[in-house]
Amino acid sequence: MDDIDPVEQALHAARALVLADLVAREVAMAEVVSMVEDAVAHRRWWVEQWPEGAPFVAGLVAQDVQDALLERYGRWPICPVCSSGDPHALDVEPEMGPDPHWVCGKQGVVVAPVGGLT
Repeated sequence: MDDIDPVEQALHAARALVLADLVAREVAMAEVVSMVEDAVAHRRWWVEQWPEGAPFVAGLVAQDVQDALLERYGRWPICPVCSSGDPHALDVEPEMGPDPHWVCGKQGVVVAPVGGLT
């Protein structure tokens, strides 16, 4: 049996994690899923050029989708930690590193791993 290409494995995992977060926050409409596919396609080239960056793909795809949603719909995902003040989006940390998490930047609180929003 052939080994699974680590680049494809990282891309499929990133897609699944980001889609899980979109479903959890009830924003996984067709046009949003298309944004995920666009982000994965864009990051495919990136990770093919730098295979050592495969562990970073999930966080990068999450940030790409977050940026695309901001342009079209608004902030996502909204921080569940801060109950007062203007609603703000969670940040992905580390910005470029393995094991990405959604974090409230205002309070420095880890909310969930990417793929683990509820």
